[in-house]
Amino acid sequence: MASVRLFRCKGVACLPIHDILKSYRAVSQWTPLCRSKYGFTPVGLNQLKVNKQFLRISSSGNDKNNANAIHAVNRDNGLRIHSDATTNHATTTDQLLPIYMQISKIRLTGLVLITSIGGYLLAPGDTIISSLLCTSLGVGLSACSANAINQWLEVPYDSQMARTRNRVLVKGLITPIHAMTFAAFTGISSVSLLYFTTNPLTASLAAFNIFLYTCMYTPSKRLGIGNTWLGAVVGALPPLMGWAAKTGGIDIGALVLAGILYSWQFPHFNALSWNLKADYSRAGYRMMAVTHPELCRRVSLRHTAALTLLSCLLPICHITPWWFALYSLPTNAWFTWLAWRFYKDANNQSARKLFRFSLYYLPLIIGTMFISKLIHKNRSIEQEENDGD
Repeated sequence: MASVRLFRCKGVACLPIHDILKSYRAVSQWTPLCRSKYGFTPVGLNQLKVNKQFLRISSSGNDKNNANAIHAVNRDNGLRIHSDATTNHATTTDQLLPIYMQISKIRLTGLVLITSIGGYLLAPGDTIISSLLCTSLGVGLSACSANAINQWLEVPYDSQMARTRNRVLVKGLITPIHAMTFAAFTGISSVSLLYFTTNPLTASLAAFNIFLYTCMYTPSKRLGIGNTWLGAVVGALPPLMGWAAKTGGIDIGALVLAGILYSWQFPHFNALSWNLKADYSRAGYRMMAVTHPELCRRVSLRHTAALTLLSCLLPICHITPWWFALYSLPTNAWFTWLAWRFYKDANNQSARKLFRFSLYYLPLIIGTMFISKLIHKNRSIEQEENDGD
């Protein structure tokens, strides 16, 4: 049987169809490729090459030798392949719990929880603990669902990036069906819980955020740099969900909080992607750091400056005392200074410093909101008591 050439790269012969399918299943256990010509989607395996040349695997060779050769190509190209993944799936609770945490991107989900809880507590009205707990659980489940679907969609590309090649679906620790079952369960549970324990608006925002993250942001990463703005909208919705759960609506104060989350995304992600340009380029992601480096630096600086302005708007919206504008100034000033250094001299060191501080920025700024409210609330109570005496 003659080899079928699926890709042509400067005249170099490529893998035959059945060996490509075998290799692709080893990489990602995914449904096939080359849809355009053979009814499959051509992703992922065009990166399997050694010393800039594609390996030809003869279709006349035995399956074991072909599998070993494919494994060697992937290993030399920096991809960690688990060819026996179909028989090594996690089955016990002890095995599945850490896998569920990984596929949920638990640290990112934790950040989503912090911002949604912040939106709930900063919203006007009485805090009801049961409502807060249900809101937190519902928002957390929606983040788990969106992250799981995102990883399900991106397995072929994750397998090509050093940052993501150890994710559970790439390594085959659970099957794609298992991952999507988990995503469906958490997504439906999230929307249902928020609908019945808070209000339809909060449930709608959760459903919309899952859709926006998985059906718009995720595919747009390979289309153009607009994906960063879409991702910023996704990150801005959690405080709106917390606010809506408590008040039943959205007003200007909620939008200012969402604006802080929106603007924060740009210096955070642009600095992260700057040091991962090679990875993103290899996987075909069109990030600003890869295709528009000058714009990447300008946008980061622009949005750190916007954060200072948005912080000053919070007292106007009666979310924080006026003193908050002063208390938040050192944090915002340092963030802007790091963005300025990144703008003037973009390199791995300046990008790393900007990214690391962005991890501390949200806890610092949200913590400052609560501390300023607590301090000045106590002072107001003391002042009222003194006036009464």
